[in-house]
Amino acid sequence: MLEVKTLDKPDERRDFPRGHLEAVHLTGLDFAVATFEPGWRWTESVKPIAGTDTCQVHHNGYVVSGRLHVVMDEGGEGEVGPGDAFVCSPGHDAWVIGDEPCVVYDFAGQMAQEYAKAD
Repeated sequence: MLEVKTLDKPDERRDFPRGHLEAVHLTGLDFAVATFEPGWRWTESVKPIAGTDTCQVHHNGYVVSGRLHVVMDEGGEGEVGPGDAFVCSPGHDAWVIGDEPCVVYDFAGQMAQEYAKAD
């Protein structure tokens, strides 16, 4: 089997304050590209849509550009930036650091399936 889709024609786009998500859905894989503009913060931009206190989506990500600061519910925190691959479990807040948009590739599915989608 070979299945190919282009992000030039995503299966869906979700807009939220100071950002958006574009996703393609393939057999066994959802792939999303999220763009977070300067000033974006999950608790301000997505929390009203998700209806949870913090992000409850698991992320397998790769940062293309920009930087995010991530704070886990249990207290751990760190930053991700260009060239960083990361795994982030549910239960976190995040925000853009600086004046450059942050572009993140998210693999494996939950982000494309659930992120910034009203219940």
